[in-house]
Order: sequence, then C-alpha cells, then structure tokens
Amino acid sequence: MAGMLKSAFLGSKLRVLLTLLLTVGVVVGGGLTLGVLGTPSVTSTQNSFGNVTDETTEIRTELVVENPNPVGVNLGGVSVRYDVRMNDVAMASGTKNGLSFDSGNNTVEFSTRMRNDKIPTWWASHVRNGEQTTLRVDASVRSNTLGRTVQAPPVKRQVSTDIISQFNSTETRPINASQPLVSDPVGYVNETSARWGEVTKSETPIDMRFTVYNAKRLPMAITELGYTITMNDVTVGNGSSQTGHLVEGRTTETIETRTAIRNQRLDEWWVSHLENEQVTRLRIDFYAKIELGGETVRVPLDGMTYTETIETDIFGTKGESDDANNTSETTAGGDGTGTNETTDTTTTASDGGTATTADETTTDSGGSETTTSAGETTTTDDGLLSRDLSDVR
Repeated sequence: MAGMLKSAFLGSKLRVLLTLLLTVGVVVGGGLTLGVLGTPSVTSTQNSFGNVTDETTEIRTELVVENPNPVGVNLGGVSVRYDVRMNDVAMASGTKNGLSFDSGNNTVEFSTRMRNDKIPTWWASHVRNGEQTTLRVDASVRSNTLGRTVQAPPVKRQVSTDIISQFNSTETRPINASQPLVSDPVGYVNETSARWGEVTKSETPIDMRFTVYNAKRLPMAITELGYTITMNDVTVGNGSSQTGHLVEGRTTETIETRTAIRNQRLDEWWVSHLENEQVTRLRIDFYAKIELGGETVRVPLDGMTYTETIETDIFGTKGESDDANNTSETTAGGDGTGTNETTDTTTTASDGGTATTADETTTDSGGSETTTSAGETTTTDDGLLSRDLSDVR
C-alpha cells in the first residue's frame, strides 16, 4: 500500500511538472508567434585580428544579441549569421546555430581563419579604388520557428591610405658617384613624381618620373636604372630599366621608369603588417649605372630613396583599451533598419549574458562549409576559410 501511495505521489508530481513545462512552452511559443514576446536581435558587432601565421589570419567577431523577453529563449531554430567584407571581397563569414539566450544582452563570440592568399585580391581593389577600402559587417538573427530574420544595422568603416603622393617632390637632392678622382656631386635630382599604373592580378605598377640635372660639362650616360621595394623589410618588388638616358652637360633631362609591387608577395607583407600593429614602413631604393670617363660605375641614388609609413586601423579596434572614448554602440531599431558608418569609431558590445550554442557553421562566398558539433569539425571545399577554429568563449 505504501509503495502504491509513493508511486501515485511521484506520478502526480511528474505530471504537474510536465504540465508546467508544457504550459511555459506554449506561452512562450504562442507569445512569440502572436508578437507578445519579441524576437532576439543583434544590437552590436565588433571585430579584431587575432593570431596570424604565414598562411592564415584569425578574425575574432563579437556580437551582442538582445533578448527582449523576460524569460530565456532556447529554441533549436535560432541562429546568428555574420559577414565581413572589404571592397566586396569576402574576409569572414559564419553562422552559429542552436543558440540559447538569457533575458537581456547576450555575447556571442566567433573565431574564424582567413586565408592570407586572399590579400592580393583585396590590395588590388584598394589601389584601383584610389587607396580606399569600404569595410562592411552585416549580422542578423534568424528564427526558423517563427520564419523571421532580424537584420542588424550594417557597420561600415572607411580605410584610407596615401602611399605614393609624398614621392611628388621638388626638393633638390645630390647625385654622388663616390668614386676616386671624381668630384661630387655629379648631378642633381630636382623633381620626382609618381602615380599608380594599371593594377593587374600579378603586379601593382608605379610609374615614376625624375628630373635630373647634369652638373658636369661632359655628357652623363645613364645605362641602367634599378630599384628595390621593401615593405617592413619584406622585398615585394625589384627590377631595372635597360633603357639608356643621355644627359648633356649642364642640362636637365626627365627620366621615366616603372617600378612594380609583385602582388604574390603581399601575403607575406600582410603578416608583418599585423605583427607590427598594422604599421608598415615602405621603402624604395634606387641605383644607376653611369658611364664616367669611359668606365661604367654603379651609383646608389641615396638622395632618391623614398620612404613612407603606412598605418591602418581596419576594424577600428586598435588601442581601444587605451581610449575608451573611441568606441560607440550600434543598436537596431524595432524594424532592424539603420546604418552605422564611421572612419574612426569602434562598434563595441555592451555587458550582458553569454549565449550558448549547439553547433556552428562557417561558410565562404564560394559555398564551402565548415560545421562544428559536439567537438568534431568537418570541412568541405577550400574556400576563404581554410578551416574552422571557432569556439564560444
């Protein structure tokens, strides 16, 4: 009899518990369906660079998802998607599925790997676009249960550089032969100018002009003009012009030459750029072979050496810990519309809970897909993301 009473009592408690759970599920699901409860939305996005290797660059993405409901949402059909593009070149793309959100703000963190061999494609677009890059980050929350997607305001940043304009100079610089029995200077460079040539898949040309004055009475025969281009000590271009130039004594001659950056070397430069806190020191060294007194000598053209410092802040997150005022938050309206566009502003996440996830899929623009579930990773194709190293921290 006691066993029967205990069984009946436990069975009664179990039925009550199941009834309560079912009631809560019906109320929450019905509330979402009727619009009484809100659909979670992305209110803030932030990106930064992580670890970089010779082959890949880690892009860390942090999203803040707001659950406006007084209770947590745990639906297998809720997912978050994000895309990072630079001048329409896909840099990172990923999806987190099976998310659970507490009430209020929830932080979702992604970590994906970008293949460095995509950098030359972006570089070419940057130069073709007048050394301008538009960074765009799109994020959205999708509820398959409700069949609704809420878009966060796209975050846009302009990344600008000015690499070769300072080569345009009218400063007079001496040409010294540094040879025995030759009095220096043998000439002067009175003016220099440069402009980008037609960028191709393999190279980025720089067309240069030098106005040279021969300080001697005898003609100066320049038989070869050579150059070496380095970016953070990474040699990205070198070559020489075999076209001869004859500068008559005490006269001025304009010499034109073309230098070129080899785009296939830019992935190696990219690694150095990130390792150096997004700072690059560009240097172009020149030399000339000149006939002096019947003998050809190689003369380093130190006065023509061109240096330029290139500094970027691609995601706007450099040094943010040192300047908390250099941040702002992007918040979606009720219809998910709006745009945050800036040059120096960082989009940061507000405090809140941490979302949990069942699995994650990262997809590149070519359709390759990487899925993580229960600690196992499966990758197909060889698109933008070489492999999925993402996790929820």
